Amino acid sequence: MAKDGAREGQRLAVFPASFDPVTNGHLDLIHRARAVFDELVVAVARNVAKQGTFSVEERIEMLESIVGHEPGIRITAFDGLLVDYARRVGAHVLIRGLRAVSDFEYEFEMALMNRHLYPEIETLFMMTSQKYFYVSSSRLKELVRFGANIEDFVPPVVATRLKEKLGGG
Repeated sequence: MAKDGAREGQRLAVFPASFDPVTNGHLDLIHRARAVFDELVVAVARNVAKQGTFSVEERIEMLESIVGHEPGIRITAFDGLLVDYARRVGAHVLIRGLRAVSDFEYEFEMALMNRHLYPEIETLFMMTSQKYFYVSSSRLKELVRFGANIEDFVPPVVATRLKEKLGGG
């Protein structure tokens, strides 16, 4: 048995993000990554420098209700350096989603730094599906504030929670 319950030889990956809120684009990447790995740790980042729309506990609760029942998916939270967290859970792969070339530059630099800090870590970049290319959490929050329907972009529980938090016409 490896660290934190991972089985020896198990293909374990970590998909870190703020998930504030979780979108259908996130869910697409979760399901696609889970098809490649035996276990996927969906890790909600605690960012002390940034006030989220939802608390970390609320984000975990929403993720649990949406994908927590699926085999091979574990929902957790972390703070501090991602590579330290990956090492603690026994992961050697980080999943990062890319929507555009602008995402790549930031993610590429981060992957290189992570590799410097934890030489055994690999970063797997997954392109978003075309239908979620333009979906971002900040854009969705803006749409909700103006009363737009976002049900094509998030699970129903998330749409309801966003409307409750942000109101909108």
